[in-house]
Amino acid sequence: MSKINDMLVSKTLHAADYNPTHEAMRVRILERIALKKEQNLRTPDELWIVDHNDVYTLGQASKKEHILQQTDTPIIQTDRGGQVTWHGHGQLVIYWLFDLNSLDWSVRQLVSHAEQALEDVINELFLNPCNKTMDANFYAKARRDAPGVYIYADSQSAQPDEAIMLGKIASLGFKIKHGFSYHGLALNINCDLAAFNAINPCGYAGMQMLRLSDFINMDKDRNENAISYTQITQKLIDNIARRHAGDITLRPVLPKS
Repeated sequence: MSKINDMLVSKTLHAADYNPTHEAMRVRILERIALKKEQNLRTPDELWIVDHNDVYTLGQASKKEHILQQTDTPIIQTDRGGQVTWHGHGQLVIYWLFDLNSLDWSVRQLVSHAEQALEDVINELFLNPCNKTMDANFYAKARRDAPGVYIYADSQSAQPDEAIMLGKIASLGFKIKHGFSYHGLALNINCDLAAFNAINPCGYAGMQMLRLSDFINMDKDRNENAISYTQITQKLIDNIARRHAGDITLRPVLPKS
């Protein structure tokens, strides 16, 4: 574990198989729940930064018909919310093992913090020189009707309500147990998006999945303004840590349309 501050630590896992990672996360949450109940002890919250080996995971509400074709990639039932998704190399997964009651966060606030942290980091990248093109104004935004973060585009002359949704770049799925959260978010950075062709991502038929590397420069050999996977990861960790510490407050969340 690496200490971020007194009440938040991080753990990094590379080429991690899903089942042992999930079991370790579940066991850790149960340990923390027991310590709080039996000893009234608040333990530091944890961010698990994970690079998963290829896997499809099914949330508690998943329907088998959202798996469109069988591949060699394992399909695993899990206990998070949401539908089917894919995890693999080039995708950043961050699990939030948080004591929501100690933070005074509701489940809705947890989800909003995750979505807005992603919005902050992605939109910062779009404004920086690492942005590949200025032909359109790209921006990241969450949707109340479909959890996650999506990329929108409009031309320089377009009105805000004329923005076009290009697709989904980040997915969310949490589990809450006795006021503690686990599971978390997945951001497509430079992964092979072909893996999503075998499923209806998050249960949405025809949902276009996107990745950051198609919008920003990540090749240092070709562009001195390029940014790395590691730098993007650190930006997101820093934003989440500031939210956890109360240094970033939630923006108003629009009601469902």
